Amino acid sequence: MNYNDDKINMTHGAGGEVMQDMISNVILSNITKTSVNGGIGLEQLDDSATIPLYDDHVVVTTIDSHTVQPLFFPGGDIGRISAAGTLNDISVMGVKPLSLNNAMVISEGFNKADFEKIIKSMDETCQEVGAAIITGDTKVIDKDKLDGMIITTAGIGIGKKENIVSDAGLNEGDKIILTGSIGDHGMAIMSQREGFGYETDLLSDVAPVWSMVEAAQSKGKITAMKDPTRGGIANALNEMSDKSGFGLYLDEDKIPIKPAVHAVSEMLGIDPYEVANEGKIVMGVEPDNAEAMLEAIKNTKYGANAQIIGEVTKDKYVLMETSFGGERIIEPPIADPVPRVC
Repeated sequence: MNYNDDKINMTHGAGGEVMQDMISNVILSNITKTSVNGGIGLEQLDDSATIPLYDDHVVVTTIDSHTVQPLFFPGGDIGRISAAGTLNDISVMGVKPLSLNNAMVISEGFNKADFEKIIKSMDETCQEVGAAIITGDTKVIDKDKLDGMIITTAGIGIGKKENIVSDAGLNEGDKIILTGSIGDHGMAIMSQREGFGYETDLLSDVAPVWSMVEAAQSKGKITAMKDPTRGGIANALNEMSDKSGFGLYLDEDKIPIKPAVHAVSEMLGIDPYEVANEGKIVMGVEPDNAEAMLEAIKNTKYGANAQIIGEVTKDKYVLMETSFGGERIIEPPIADPVPRVC
């Protein structure tokens, strides 16, 4: 499937190959200037862009819109995900997020108590990393034109140029760290949508990841990072592999998946490797300090289940040794199988 269709459909915004085709063939082909001062820009399709300043510092910035349904889900809400999602896109560039800009489009008739809960949730999430919400915009639209609300957040971080990490920097021999269990966010939402009764057992992982990045940086060099949101770790790992020109070899037994995620995935026929996460990082690190970096991550609030799941190879594929002793190629997803999760 590609963008040759006349109409945009849900897969064009789902984070997989179809969306990448649309970005390349329609968006990038119609934009003249995509970067500033030689920094990482739109064309690199990284988690954020960078604007190098005229000293040793760099501004990191990103923007994201959030349409999650339901607005309140097990473990979080649209306020937490809109704050964490943008803070995390800054964090995985290797820089501490400083601020958010927040724009909200709200359906007429929206419950004021729910609205206040969402704002408080955004604030609490920002407080976890010491980020401020510094400006914003609020619009109300006819209730028949919008289902609930949409939140758009833009973020800014400032750091040293030497600390910037892109998603293209893997080197042969690097170890791959995954900071926790996969599929929690997408499957928590699907369990609620489908009424499977997992609401008390399965919670979204939505959380700010900066503490894990900071802990890892204190022990060694991070060569590449992504937060595996839409398209899951399958999409994130393939992007990192493609951009670096190296392959990955993974150990299935090292990739943590909760039993409830397995159960929901099997009932729905969804591959948990392709399901969105909202509080995890896929991280390439130099091998000499990999164990020390892993232990540092494990000692943070959200990193207790972190694992070294594989290493970077000369090959051109993301290959996984399965629990049964065979091998499986992890393909990039066509689209996220769980729509409207972020």
